[in-house]
Amino acid sequence: MAEYIPSLKPCTTCEHGNKKHEVLFYLAIYLVSFATGGYKPCLQSFGADQFDENNAKERRQKMSFFNWWNISLCCGIFFGVTLIVYMQDNVAWGLGFLILAITMAVSLLVFICGRPFYRYKNSPLGSPLTTLLQVFVAAFVKRNLPSPSDPSFLYEVSMSPDKSSLSHTDRLRCLDKAAIIEDDGNDGQPASQWRLARVTQVEELKLVINMIPIWLSCLVFGVGIAQGTTFFIKQGSVMNRRISKHFEIPPATLFIMTAIGMVITVALYDKVLLRYVRKSTKNERGINILTRIGIGMAILVIAIIVSALVETKRLTSARNGVKLSAFWLAPQFLLLGIGDGFSLVGMQEYFYDQVPDSMRSMGLALYLSVIGVGSFLSTFLIIVVNKLSTKKGIGKDLNNSRLDYFYWFLTVIFVVNLCVFVFLARNYRYKNVQKRVSDVNSGEDM
Repeated sequence: MAEYIPSLKPCTTCEHGNKKHEVLFYLAIYLVSFATGGYKPCLQSFGADQFDENNAKERRQKMSFFNWWNISLCCGIFFGVTLIVYMQDNVAWGLGFLILAITMAVSLLVFICGRPFYRYKNSPLGSPLTTLLQVFVAAFVKRNLPSPSDPSFLYEVSMSPDKSSLSHTDRLRCLDKAAIIEDDGNDGQPASQWRLARVTQVEELKLVINMIPIWLSCLVFGVGIAQGTTFFIKQGSVMNRRISKHFEIPPATLFIMTAIGMVITVALYDKVLLRYVRKSTKNERGINILTRIGIGMAILVIAIIVSALVETKRLTSARNGVKLSAFWLAPQFLLLGIGDGFSLVGMQEYFYDQVPDSMRSMGLALYLSVIGVGSFLSTFLIIVVNKLSTKKGIGKDLNNSRLDYFYWFLTVIFVVNLCVFVFLARNYRYKNVQKRVSDVNSGEDM
């Protein structure tokens, strides 16, 4: 609209932008954020829900769903940072946005046409957060009651054949009091849900509480992801990006190497390595979810170290009046993509699989928050570094900044975070599900 409607076109000769144009710009940005936060977690969980967990073949296919979801996402990134960016830089910004708008409209139409063929799961009425709050309240009300030594004395009801229940665990025993049956003389009348909870509901609350340390550790990883779309691109903008005399790569197109690294990693793991890993670990998933995330975090540390070394070399060349080739950035972009192929896919699986069944969309929203909050934390760290730096910080001109020092600072943070994550992962207990089929794994061990 801002490109094709004359009254909305920004003034190219004015010193300061018009307020109307600023409002339009921020409105578009926030609409994209609002839409992304609304549809992405629901769409991913809805796609994974199309597989029947009680069918052995479909269950194995479901374990590859997030792999192929991310390959499809990277294909979109491939065209976005090549074709669209080239058109916006060399033809017209409006044409690039128009192509994206038409693509989204066609995607929505295809999605709507598939409605008769989708599988829909019956969700419980009410908010799942209410159930968690009820467990808290019931446990607090009965906090003075002694906990039974045998968990079989705790309240549970038999589930229907198509539903699953969670087995009792010994952690956070104080919450078990919510499932203690009181002799309050109600003459057989059912107790209030605010005074009595099922073991499965108690275990669901334990799952959410146990996920909080893992989520906090993943936020630090989100800081590393943010570097790929910020400082990595900015490094490329001050380097030699020419392939020939008549063609120069746009800075944003450099991110294609991250997409390539992720596609190769995910496809290679799913189609080649997975069958051998399953045989060696005797685990349908291959490597455990948290192990996969940890591998990605370790690769991120290597990527940031490489970034620091490349930036030091770029600064040395710039001081000598030589522009370093942008292809020196290829290793850090590729390593970032390889790490994402392990960590991002692992996080999607973790936040989908380890939350209560009724909270899977909220679980994937937590995954997206890792990326969003990670970007905010990255900005916060930059502000802190610039405030505390007595010499050169990180300014608009990278040639007069010390971005390499910032990368080394991030390396220390990521190494410490990796150690914390390994500790959390080794002590983590996966969701222990009891299902009606005999061939379903009840849980995982790190």
